[in-house]
Amino acid sequence: MTVDKDHCLLVYPLHDWEELEQKLVQLPSMNKAARRIVRIMVGYATDVEMDGNGRILVSKELREFASIEKQGMLIGQGNKFELWNEATWNEKRDAWLSDEDDGEMPADLESISF
Repeated sequence: MTVDKDHCLLVYPLHDWEELEQKLVQLPSMNKAARRIVRIMVGYATDVEMDGNGRILVSKELREFASIEKQGMLIGQGNKFELWNEATWNEKRDAWLSDEDDGEMPADLESISF
């Protein structure tokens, strides 16, 4: 589990995280943007395990970063989950759904039918 720039938490299966972490630590250390993302994502990375009831314990630092107090939203993203403060998720979701100016669609998405 680690942090995301949108102030949610990212939850990866261990194998996927290890692959991503390898890519992150190989970024050029003299590049300011690369250093920042490595410091944040790798620096906050925390191993978590499920208990017998399928729950995970989220550290105080991660809960504070994502402003998660009582209610959270777990959003599946294919190879990972995002864990959001429920109110923040609802606000962001509503803003994204009402955004009429989506800009240009990336070429990779043009061939996908929804």
